[in-house]
Order: sequence, then C-alpha cells, then structure tokens
Amino acid sequence: MKGNRLVLDSALTALAPAVWGSTYLVTTELLPPDRPLLASTVRALPAGLVLLAIGRVLPRGVWWWRALVLGVLNIGAFFYLLFVAAYHLPGGVAALVVAVQPMLVLLLAALLLKDRIQPLQVTACVLGVLGVALLVLRPQAGLDAVGVLAGLAGAVCMASGIVLTKRWGRPPGVSVLTFTGWQLSVGGLVLVPAMLFAEGLPGRITGTNIAGFVYLSVIGALIAYAIWFRGIERLPALGVSILGFGSPLAATVLGYLVLGQALSPVQLAGAVAVVGAVVLAQPRRKPEVDLAVEEPVTQAS
Repeated sequence: MKGNRLVLDSALTALAPAVWGSTYLVTTELLPPDRPLLASTVRALPAGLVLLAIGRVLPRGVWWWRALVLGVLNIGAFFYLLFVAAYHLPGGVAALVVAVQPMLVLLLAALLLKDRIQPLQVTACVLGVLGVALLVLRPQAGLDAVGVLAGLAGAVCMASGIVLTKRWGRPPGVSVLTFTGWQLSVGGLVLVPAMLFAEGLPGRITGTNIAGFVYLSVIGALIAYAIWFRGIERLPALGVSILGFGSPLAATVLGYLVLGQALSPVQLAGAVAVVGAVVLAQPRRKPEVDLAVEEPVTQAS
C-alpha cells in the first residue's frame, strides 16, 4: 500500500517538470520574442497573487523571512539566473550545467537533513546528468564563463530551495496552495525590477501572447508549483530533485511531436538514461520520519 502511494506521489510530482518542459515551446510559439524576464514575471506574480487572494493568509513570525528566502531561491533568483545562462550559453549547455543540481541536493540533504548518501543515489545522479547531456548537448556547443557561473548559481538556488523547503516544511494550518502563493508572489516581485530594467514592457500584446501568458501562469506556475511543493513534502529531497530531469526530456519530446524536430538514436539513449535515473532515485518505501508540517511557530513581536 505504501509502495503504491509512493509511486503515485512520484508520478504526480513528475507532472511539474513535464509541464516546465513545455515552457520553451510556449515561449517560442506564443509569447513576444526576446522577453524571457517578462515571461518569468508574468508566470510567477499573477499566480502568486491569485493564490494569496484565495487563501487570505499571510506569513507570520519567522515565516516572513522563510517565505522570502524560499521565494527568492525557488522562483525569483532561479528564473533570473536560468535566463542569464540561456543568453550566454547554447540551450543544451545551459540545461546540462543546471542539471548538476541533484548532486548538490545530495550534499545539502546530507548536511541539513542528515540523509545518508547511498551509492545508488550517486549512480542515479551521474546517470541523469549523462542522460541530459545526450538529450540536449550538441558538438558545436560553446562555453561562456558568465553563462556557466549563472547556470551553476541557478543550480545552487534550486537545490537549496528544495532542501530548505523539505527542512522547514509548512507552517501549521497553511495549505499547499497558500504556501505556493507566498513563494510565487515573492519571486515575481523580485523579478519585476529586473524585467523593467533589462527589457521594459512590450509595445503590443496579441491574443496569442495572452494565451501563452495564461498557460505559463495557470498551468506552468500555479498548478505545477503546487504539485512540486506537495512532492517535496511527501518524497525524499533527492527523489524530487531528480524528477527535474523530466523537464529537458519533455522539451525534447515536444520538439519532436509539435515542431517536427529530429530525434536521434543518441537522444533516445539519453531519454532511457534519464528515465533510469528517475527510477533509481525514487524511494521504495515511506520514510519513517517525514514531517510535512512543523510545530507551531510563535509570532515574532
């Protein structure tokens, strides 16, 4: 029974990276060109504000700064650094650099969550990175110091956000949707000045653009991140992290199905490696201690 529940939790959580894998397709086909920060801001902020309006619960006490930290790590800083890496590196190289984050999760979970590092987990991390490399890397790919550093910093943000979300859990009485709303709102607000300074607002928005923005905000943020944070509560940190490999896998499959892009035998081998890494990293039984909600926190004066 517990094994079936774990499989269902893993499968549901995997939907979030799969949705994020569609971001490239939606951005290129539906959104205004060369507006990645605008896309990130619209993706995060409206969804966060909607969830805050529905939940009508604001952080209290220590959760003000925790929500700020998690919102910056999981949303704001991660989105910004990801796009800096994408601008300075070929897409495949950027995806590969960010793909080191499960290894960082493995180390941080050992330090902060006291999780033991198992050989099977290390194998899953290496296999996943190899799979991503086969999926997205091209022979002509080049390196850029700024892009590599931004990608690594983004991986650190994502890994830290996963582990701290796992460590802190949720405050008592706060739903997953409200918890997601805090982080999306913080992340969106952090992105606003960067978006206005670097890109500004577009002079014209079409109906197609609006459809793309709605998809990114409702499906790509509100629903996907609620599923993601639920998964972090119910699954080990590394298991959730490696599910993120599903994003480049979904992007590759969608490129083949929708855009008619070629799918080589090397990419198929990469897809198999990614699936194998995900299977290896998932838990076989329910952790004995998995506190999703902390003890009540006294409100700060």
